[in-house]
Amino acid sequence: MIERERGEPIRRDDLNGTWAMQQSHILDAEGDSERQEELLAYGLQSAESVRDRNIPLFSRGRWRFNSGTFMNCEYLEDMRKLDGQDVVIIGAPYDGGTTFRPGTRFGPQAMRRISSLTGGYNSGLGVDIGKALKMVDAGDISVIPANLEKSFDQIAKAISYVAEREVFPIVLGGDHAIGYPDVRGLAPFIDGNIGIIHFDRHSDLSEYNQDERMHGAPFFHATNIPNAPPTNLVQIGIGGWTGSKEGMKIARDRRATVMTVDDVDRFGPDRIVEYALEIAWKNAKAVWISFDIDSVDPAFAPGTGTPASGGLLPREVLRMIRGIAAEGLIGMEVVEVSPPYDVSDITALLGVYGILDCLGAMVLNGKLGKLPSADAQEEATGEATTNA
Repeated sequence: MIERERGEPIRRDDLNGTWAMQQSHILDAEGDSERQEELLAYGLQSAESVRDRNIPLFSRGRWRFNSGTFMNCEYLEDMRKLDGQDVVIIGAPYDGGTTFRPGTRFGPQAMRRISSLTGGYNSGLGVDIGKALKMVDAGDISVIPANLEKSFDQIAKAISYVAEREVFPIVLGGDHAIGYPDVRGLAPFIDGNIGIIHFDRHSDLSEYNQDERMHGAPFFHATNIPNAPPTNLVQIGIGGWTGSKEGMKIARDRRATVMTVDDVDRFGPDRIVEYALEIAWKNAKAVWISFDIDSVDPAFAPGTGTPASGGLLPREVLRMIRGIAAEGLIGMEVVEVSPPYDVSDITALLGVYGILDCLGAMVLNGKLGKLPSADAQEEATGEATTNA
């Protein structure tokens, strides 16, 4: 055994770690508790199932996945001030319901980041989102990464808070498990039935995945909600080799409506939209869009957890979203954007375009926000005629 020369004895008080422990106590004493109380007030009380009452409902302070706000709109730090806005952007960065490739917890971050590419104007629609809508970004819901059910409670409570204040929610997922608590949060504030139009390659109607209510199960549980009946559920784009036999059986038994990619090819996007609206709005008071990015062929949307070749084209899905939104909606979610598998942000960008086309169509059809006044439109028309 080799003997080593012993240096001076180590004393606990000489350790940098001892100094660091003392320093942390000093830092805690310098106003941290006051700031924490402020952030809890701004972010609201979390769901009752969350034991740590220092966790707010909406994550405040340093966002875990912060990358700016959606389209650089105003960040609403104090959620008590949510009142009178047209649209609120909410992140739900949860991917604990993923059964194959994780990473969708970074979806809200990626969509916010790439959304700065657009200024909000669409020449084809003749709409400027920035001028037509008062939009705020509420940041992310404080999800609990290791606990599906507590995260559901947090998401449902957050959506309920928004629905109660009658602000249009855009939810940035997250995996598709969040579809259930999103509908659960809306349901108490709709005086009648909710229709759901669901774009996906997978039916997501299984009761459980691997013994839990994961991302293949949201609409089994959402359609158990009394005023979200399965007869008002329309699924568009279903098919391929990653589908669920159980989900299709449940769709049949519950009389949900399933339209495959082949149906879109056969009838065309416009007729599919007409039929989807007929089913979703039948005896309903509101309709919700759930846009799973994997409904689009992975050639155009590679950044997703369960890609399925042969999906919809971007032009098809955007056209259908515009057609559905033109009749008015109660809100929208975009799910399954998984940046670790994306290429040059094209999947995240498609998610952003889905949101903007939804909002633009609603504005254009007088369902949300405001168009230029009649005087302004008449003046612009006159100028165009003169210039011609």
